[in-house]
This record gives sequence, structure tokens and C-alpha cells, in this order.
Amino acid sequence: MGSAILFPHRRRQVLTAITSTSTRSQMIRMSLASLALLVISGAWNLASAQAPPHGATDAHANNGVQHSNDPWWKHAVFYEIYPRSFQDSDGDGIGDLNGITQRLDYLQSLGVDAIWLSPIYPSPQVDFGYDISDYENIDSQYGTLADFDRLVAEAKKRNIRILMDMVMNHTSDKHKWFIESASSKDNPKRDWYVWRDGKAGGTPPNNPPNNWISEFGHSAWQYDPKTGQYYYHRFYAQQPDLNWRNPAVEKAMFDSVRFWLDRGVAGFRFDAIPTLFEDPALRDAKEIEGTNAYGDRKQEHDMYDNLPEVHDVMRRLRALADQYPGDRVLIGETYLPNIQELDKWYGGAKHDELQLPMDMQVGFTNQLDANLLRQRISDAETKISGNQPLFVFDNHDNIRSWDRYGDGVHNEAIAKLIAALLFTSRSTALMYYGEEIGMVTTPPTRVEDVKDPIGVTGWPLEKGRDGERTPMQWDDSKNAGFSTADTTWLPVPASYRATSVKAEEHEPNSLLNWHKQLIALRRKDPALRNGKMVMVDVNNPSVLSFIRQDAAGQPSILVSLNCTGQPQPLFVDQTYAKTLGKSAQTLLTSDASLQNVTALSEITLPPYGSWIGRLK
Repeated sequence: MGSAILFPHRRRQVLTAITSTSTRSQMIRMSLASLALLVISGAWNLASAQAPPHGATDAHANNGVQHSNDPWWKHAVFYEIYPRSFQDSDGDGIGDLNGITQRLDYLQSLGVDAIWLSPIYPSPQVDFGYDISDYENIDSQYGTLADFDRLVAEAKKRNIRILMDMVMNHTSDKHKWFIESASSKDNPKRDWYVWRDGKAGGTPPNNPPNNWISEFGHSAWQYDPKTGQYYYHRFYAQQPDLNWRNPAVEKAMFDSVRFWLDRGVAGFRFDAIPTLFEDPALRDAKEIEGTNAYGDRKQEHDMYDNLPEVHDVMRRLRALADQYPGDRVLIGETYLPNIQELDKWYGGAKHDELQLPMDMQVGFTNQLDANLLRQRISDAETKISGNQPLFVFDNHDNIRSWDRYGDGVHNEAIAKLIAALLFTSRSTALMYYGEEIGMVTTPPTRVEDVKDPIGVTGWPLEKGRDGERTPMQWDDSKNAGFSTADTTWLPVPASYRATSVKAEEHEPNSLLNWHKQLIALRRKDPALRNGKMVMVDVNNPSVLSFIRQDAAGQPSILVSLNCTGQPQPLFVDQTYAKTLGKSAQTLLTSDASLQNVTALSEITLPPYGSWIGRLK
């Protein structure tokens, strides 16, 4: 969220549970030789529901293939914009809606299908917009409703859709609902939030109802001396949690969803959506070993995260969205412990909840481990009831992938590998502004410079999220072309002189052009757009390889990614070479020496090299 895709006390370690492979590393093995024999013999029937032959890892066995009449979002490239940091049009040092409109041609040239805007509603900006004081308007620092309507209209001309970020777990403490709720114990809106007496025998403000801690540090309960009770806040104290057990809350929030759907948005990304419900008995959470960055004892989250009641709300929310034309899409910020829980957020086989809950299990392993990535991708392809995966490697809450995956020597090659994986796998793709040019995380070096409150609270162990939210680097002019202001809301990194859109757009081998080429290839090639995905060479610990093939019999595309810092041969045995012949056409590669390769047996991938080619 603002509240974290990887909640703050986890985001530096990044998903300890997800990166463990101790219980989920079973993979069926297959060589390219056996695959080739299946292709030629016709035993590999891509349109068939038959189980894959022995030895094959069919990463899409339950789904068949995608089709040309699929909803638009199934093949889309989503682009997250942090509006404060994208483009300032009025010189106040803060990005705005008109600035985004000015940059739509760039987004069109990149190949973006839809923009997700982090919150632009009126807000005190304690959590930079994730503390909303009015769900049906635009914060004046970003513009007006008329500016928003113009953005939607101009984006539509370029076949780009707009998605809003909807925060339903909590409001700002300045929202009129909470102001009413806090006014007295008998106010009609008192039960719109979670208010409770302190524990018996204690003295306020030191006797909260239970031991729950906020994701942003310390007790999740704030004492209100006026009414003598505590209110619950999963995140900041200025973000009181709504009481979703009150039907009036659901009605009010759904009305706000309708407001924006009526205004033409293509859908929503729902912030921190698994946190809507808490244990009704307010039982203490189980404490576990260790402390977080704020010095709090760690605890299990099962009392206040991912409770089963949330799925009833999701089904009703989906039914609401389905009343609108145009395949409106619902995306969820779903930090979840395993693939089985992710499947529930789709509605499983009923497909009646979110269309695209985010899969964090692939993009946040933070290690280029071919076996681990192969397993996670295969899980996403086979264990979500035929639903569509949504992969993401970067967002506004986490250190940029350049820094999380980079080794300091091959960072650009690694960035190209990650992009190749994102855009050639059978998934919807979500990227974050600046990812395409290799923007780096630039955290503040002094606590007095920190803007993100979690950095202020957690310094120095938690430096906050300013480093991944710095202004977009457009060119080598003042403030990287982001703003004409003397001071921008966050400083522009010194890296902008070498890393910018202008510096990369005319450089054929740049990371920016690599992204453009990948997205264009994904859009036009039937195998990459509609094709089935099959893992191959699955016993290779160094190279991740998979084949995409269209049901119409188009030639297969092979993607091979070297996940190591040493050269690696592409495994091809003699049987495979004889069966398929010696011809292969390179479509895209991160290494110029492989551009004219004509046979798979000739391929040796350089450190962290990527090769995408058509089998002939």
C-alpha cells in the first residue's frame, strides 16, 4: 500500500515464507530432447485437455490457451504511476494529473495498455494519499475533476485505460465519517469504525484492548480521551480502520466505487485488501521470535489479516463491477503466504472475486534462482484454477528490482532478464514508472531528510520508501525534466544525467528500448500473446527455459534466461537437434553475439544473458 505490498517490517527481508523452498520445490523433470519428440510426433497437443506426457512440466495444463476474444486486461501491460513523482506541470515541485496527460505519448510509445494511479483523492498526505478524506474528488495539488476527465479522455485516444487506487480498509482521521464517529459514543457513525474499551485493570492510554501492533510501528490502538475509548488502526494512527461488519460501511464504499466507474475508469487496484476484517473477539495475536524495525515484538497476523469474511465482500464487489460494460478489472494488493491462498482471491474455480490479485511470489524472491523461479511460475500457471496470473517485480513500496536483484556488476543484464521474464511469461504484466530505464533506489542519507513517516519512526533500520519514489528521470535538464521548481518534493537523484528517457531512447541497446521491443513482441506474436507455456530443461539449476506455443500451430518461441554470473550453454542434446533440425531464429537477445544464431547448439548465454527465439 501506501500501506505496503510487502508490509514495512517485512519489505527489507522480503517474504521469508515465500522465498523458502523447503516444502514447495517438487518439480517434474523434462529435457528439450523429450519435448522435441512430443512436438514432432503430435503427442503434444496444445489444445488438448489431456494430461502432459511423462516428464513434461505443463505450466498451463488446466487452462488450454488464451483467445483473441479474451478481456483486454488478460494481455495488458499495466504501468503504475506515483503521481507526485511523474511530471509536474505547474512548477510547484509535485507531480500532477496534467503532467501525466503531457506524457501520454511516451506511455503509448512504450506500449502501455493501462495506467494505475496511486491515490489522487483529497488527503492530509500523512501517507501520501493512502489516508483519504474524500473518496469522490481530486486533491487540489494534483488538479481537479475536470483535469481527471481530460486525462481519461486523452488516454482513451491512445488506447490507454485509467485505473484508480481504492483504499477500503481505512480512511483518514480527517474524513467526515471519522470526525462524526469520534464526536460521541452514540453518534450514528460510531460503529463505522472499530472502537473498544481498554483492558480492564489498566489505565489509559496504556491499556489497549489487545496486543495488536500496527504495520507502521507500535500499538494498533489509539486512545481518544474525549470518548474514553480506543480506535483500531492497522496502519498509521491517522488511518482509522473502517468496520466492515457494518453493512452501512460497505454500501458507502461501494457507492464510491460506482462514482468512479460511472466516470469511466477501467477498474481499480485495491490497497491492503486482505486487511478489511479483524477477529470479532479481538483476541491477542500470537507473539513470535524477534522484533521489527520499530522495536516491537513480532506476531502472527491471523487475527487481523486475510480473514475468510473478506471473500464475501469480494464477490459482491465483483458483481458490482460486472454490471458495467468494457470488462472493468479489479486488481488486489494481495500479500499472501502461498499459492493456495492466492487462488481463493480469484474465487477459485468460480472466478467470481478479483480478476487479478497480485502474485508476489515470483517477483519478490529477490534471488535469481532458476529452480525457485521455475517452481513459482509453474505454481501460478497450474494452481490458480485456470485464472490469469499477474506478475509484478516493482512498486512504490519496495526497493527497486535493479537494487534487489543486481550484483553491482551485471545490473543492466539482470534488469533485462527480469523484463524478459515479465513480458514473455503467460501472465498479465505490471510495471512501475522508471523501471524501464533502470532507475535506482535513492534513499535519504539523513533522518531529517526523510519524508515517509515509517522512515522517521524506524530510522535507521527502516529508512522508509522515499528511495523508490523519487521523480521520474526524463532528460538531463533541471530536475531531470520533472519540474521547473527550485525544490522538488523529493530530490532528483544524481543518476539522472546518465539514466533518463532522453539518454536511452536513441541508444539501440538501452534498457528502455529493450522494454519497448519486448512489449511489442508480446503484443504482435500469437505464441507470446495467446500461447501455452511449458517449462523445459527443468533439471537445469542455472538456466530458466520455457516454450510458448499458439494453439493454431504457430512455431514455438523458446525463452532462455541465464540466472548466473557465469556463461551457460543452452542444453540441446543430439536427439533434440536431429528432431527439430538446426534452424532457430533469434527474435530478441541481450547479447549482440547471439543475434544471428541459427542453431540452438550454438547458443552459450553470457552472464545473466537473455535469448528469445523462434524454433524452426
